[in-house]
Amino acid sequence: MDDLAYLGYIAAFCTTYSFVPQVLHILKTKDTRSISLGMYSIFVTGVFFWLIYGITLDEAPIIIANLITLILSSMILILKVRDIMRARQVDNV
Repeated sequence: MDDLAYLGYIAAFCTTYSFVPQVLHILKTKDTRSISLGMYSIFVTGVFFWLIYGITLDEAPIIIANLITLILSSMILILKVRDIMRARQVDNV
């Protein structure tokens, strides 16, 4: 593996791991009020397309980073949507 591949793996680790504290915070506090639904919807879509791009190029750093990021950011998006749906149910009662 060349130095450029190592750089890719380091970048992938940093950008992917950056979502872990947010996911843990939301799971702990159950609070998604400060999370933007629009931003996470667009972000998850973009990460999905980055994953497809990485698969097409057969580039492991892109595939691994975007697969993990897709999982973590999708968790945040799902929790946000769940909270919106719960709030709507309470408002309708």
